[in-house]
Amino acid sequence: MTAADRVYQIIRKRILDGQYPAGSYVREAAIGQELELSRTPIREALRRLVSDGWVEAIPHHGAQVVSWTQRDVEEVFELRVLLEPQVVRRAASRIEPGQLDKLESLAGRMEALCRDEGESAIEEIAILNDDYHALLMAAAGSPRLQRLLETIVQVPVSRRSYHHYTREELAGSMHHHRELLRALAAGDGEWAASVMRAHLLAARAAQMRFAACVEEPKVARGVAASTSGPA
Repeated sequence: MTAADRVYQIIRKRILDGQYPAGSYVREAAIGQELELSRTPIREALRRLVSDGWVEAIPHHGAQVVSWTQRDVEEVFELRVLLEPQVVRRAASRIEPGQLDKLESLAGRMEALCRDEGESAIEEIAILNDDYHALLMAAAGSPRLQRLLETIVQVPVSRRSYHHYTREELAGSMHHHRELLRALAAGDGEWAASVMRAHLLAARAAQMRFAACVEEPKVARGVAASTSGPA
């Protein structure tokens, strides 16, 4: 792993963990001092983070963590629930044997990674999941749907889901992948659409559960502050 890769991983993890909240700035000088690195690998890592949608470059200010509110995330999932079942409904009557084989391979690789509890395994699952959904989109053969989803679905939102899954939720996601493959192999568009809808609703539920867990300590701190201050 290069120094830039290491910086990229550290910053992305801190964004996922909430150490760098939305709207905050990632300071090159502070990162360099902390990790004892020159600015070259830090700048390279930040360029990658900008490209992947985790931060945005603000002229004369630096790299700012992209602001994705919980309402934004909910809206993304609402739109995905409307559009992605249609993707697999179309794919069921158009998918080619070679595409099914590739999906089988991706599903198997994700399942194998589920046995590893490391953070790098979760990130790899998230990347493979992106590939899985992209292949479904290709099988659907709908440029219009593809353009719509590319506008709606951003990398941080889709990948962040897996970092918040419990082991049970992760296993459920893998089960959905397998059932979807069975539906596609059978050429049953309605079955495939039903599985995809359940898959996305489960992902949304995991996001909402995580958001509630994050919010509760904030509320508790607020109550403590209000009761410990002067009357």
